[in-house]
Amino acid sequence: MKEEIAKIGENSKNEINSCKDLKQLSDLKVKYLGKKGELTVVLRGMGSLSPEERPVIGSLVNQVRDELNELFDKKEKELKQEELKKRLETENIDVTEPSKKIELGSLHPITQVIGEVEEIFLGMGYEIADGPEVEKAIYNFDKLNTPPDHPARDVQDTFYITDDIVLRSQTSPVQARVMENQKPPIKIICPGKVYRSDSIDATHSPVFHQIEGLVVDKNISMTDLKGTLEMFAKKCLGEKTKIRFRPHHFPFTEPSAEADVSCFVCGGKGCKVCKGEGWIELLGCGMVHPNVLRNCGIDPEEYSGFAFGFGVERIAMAKFGIEDMRLLFENDVRFLKQF
Repeated sequence: MKEEIAKIGENSKNEINSCKDLKQLSDLKVKYLGKKGELTVVLRGMGSLSPEERPVIGSLVNQVRDELNELFDKKEKELKQEELKKRLETENIDVTEPSKKIELGSLHPITQVIGEVEEIFLGMGYEIADGPEVEKAIYNFDKLNTPPDHPARDVQDTFYITDDIVLRSQTSPVQARVMENQKPPIKIICPGKVYRSDSIDATHSPVFHQIEGLVVDKNISMTDLKGTLEMFAKKCLGEKTKIRFRPHHFPFTEPSAEADVSCFVCGGKGCKVCKGEGWIELLGCGMVHPNVLRNCGIDPEEYSGFAFGFGVERIAMAKFGIEDMRLLFENDVRFLKQF
């Protein structure tokens, strides 16, 4: 058996030294040291030896196995080095060759407008407030001076989840939540997505984005509101932009107004963008109704405030000269690349 072990050791060493690749080396390791390998078979035959021979043969087998393991490890390192050298020689990279063109994305026009409006109002000392899109009717209507028999609560005008839960029809519920949990002074804007049961056309969508603002403090007046909106219009649409108020009605403000801005395209002379009027309707606004303040735990005898709200899509359409709102939602890359 000694001769057999010595022969296995000699043959295996010769084969290891002549290996050309890692696959051949792996197969050779299985041939000699695997579960059914030649050296393992010798170990299994030791049961037929005498008690005196077993330790001698066992020691010899272990010696040969250790030598083979060392040879296998050494040869594996050599073959890996050779393989790496070949790869470096054959896989050269030309660093001067132009790389593949990477298409860079850009911010959606809606996202651009929201970001710009936020920056304008943050610069004026406002904070940004957020709230749920799936809202309780009490915040969407009741606290905003819109009782259950008000037309705005008709199921045809609003998306109801249950009788008491709706998809918010404006971001005003955020204002109600802030007033309920924060003492004046309050100075916030509330950007977000809102839902109304409108048919889709060039100027309407059942899902759109809105930004509302709220200021509550002592001695707040309509002049504060107009000055704020004039500043916003000039920063957003251009320094020459003018603003005008038209009387209107909103249940949550009194007095209320629609605010128009002078056409940024024609400067008020009349064009197709402003439909020849020289003015573009921009937003609704007014002084916070005393009932709203009272419903949110604020004393209207001590505090007053103003609120305003506008659709982001309307600002984007005015700012970028877009005539059809649907273009903002169709995700046509050819359209979006323009911005």
